[in-house]
Amino acid sequence: MKALLVLLLGGVCSAAMADDATRAAEQIPVEQYTYSQHLDIAKVLAMSPVASVCEVVPARMTYEDSQGHRHILEYRVMGNGCSNG
Repeated sequence: MKALLVLLLGGVCSAAMADDATRAAEQIPVEQYTYSQHLDIAKVLAMSPVASVCEVVPARMTYEDSQGHRHILEYRVMGNGCSNG
């Protein structure tokens, strides 16, 4: 019975921590990239997939700077759907 209680409490705590992490990620403002911007990227955490179209599309990168602050950067890339032939 004690083991079941420990497992139940552990599951509740894990779910609460995951929910807090999700809320924290939602509160990070999305920064729009400009060519004159100097970036301080210490660690890339995630990158959005690039669409399979032949046009310029938005993409996002989540990263930490050298101070450990998390950023979300939106920029434009050429889609992966173009062919040369």
